[in-house]
Amino acid sequence: MELLHSEPALFTGLVFLFALLVGSFLNVVIHRLPKMMEVEWHEQCAELRGETASPPGINKPYNLLVPRSACPHCGHQVTALENVPLLSWLWLRGRCSACAAPISARYPLVELLTALLSAAAAWKWGVSVQTLGALLLVWTLVALAFIDLDTTLLPDSLTLPLLWMGLLFNLGGHFASLPDAVVGAMAGYLLLWSVYWLFKLVTGKEGMGYGDFKLLGAIGAWLGWQMLPVTLLLSSVVGAVIGIAMIVLVKHDRRVPIPFGPYLAGGGLVALFFGTNLTQAYLAQL
Repeated sequence: MELLHSEPALFTGLVFLFALLVGSFLNVVIHRLPKMMEVEWHEQCAELRGETASPPGINKPYNLLVPRSACPHCGHQVTALENVPLLSWLWLRGRCSACAAPISARYPLVELLTALLSAAAAWKWGVSVQTLGALLLVWTLVALAFIDLDTTLLPDSLTLPLLWMGLLFNLGGHFASLPDAVVGAMAGYLLLWSVYWLFKLVTGKEGMGYGDFKLLGAIGAWLGWQMLPVTLLLSSVVGAVIGIAMIVLVKHDRRVPIPFGPYLAGGGLVALFFGTNLTQAYLAQL
């Protein structure tokens, strides 16, 4: 431990390597968790009808550990050598070793993004409780962002534990005082809840999902209510710019919802690393 304290570059490098493995696991979470939720919904509906559930296309057991990862095109099971973060994708040239079907570049992207953000947290906070908390926050936000991007879902199984973990870490005031964290959790939820109902009353349509309320509440629980304006401003501006660009440039159907979770997650990550500096810079201009 003394060596890691005295050699921040070594600690950062070790965290980077470990986070590559975490990023590989997050790819599994991003892909499988929505399917696991679908299985659960089928089972619940079947139970209400007094039937035995048999979700189409999914064999049991199916969870984050089993079955082994396999090519969706030919069913080839991914070997250990084919599952090394970043390197395997490069070695395979982005293709399945059995059928040569393309492997999405998003897999190494998630691994690299997770590792870079984790290394940044390790460099910023060193060997500390804050680093552990920041890593948990980063990993969960990465998973939530990509799940929402794929499915427009923000699972309660991730957002609610994230909120409670934020309050737990702030019992010691590691990112915000406990009162600020509690107010942040409440304010984060109620802010988007209010926007949701105001939009629905005015337009008769739903502008966002309840998962967005919970996610912003979780970010408030981690970073305190003071970071909510930074998070909301960044996520709203970036979301608006990208949304308009998608409508204008790629003719995105206005009736198809654009998930807001990835922008909230991105705003939360910026607030985690730079929120205090951004807030101070803004206040200095007043």
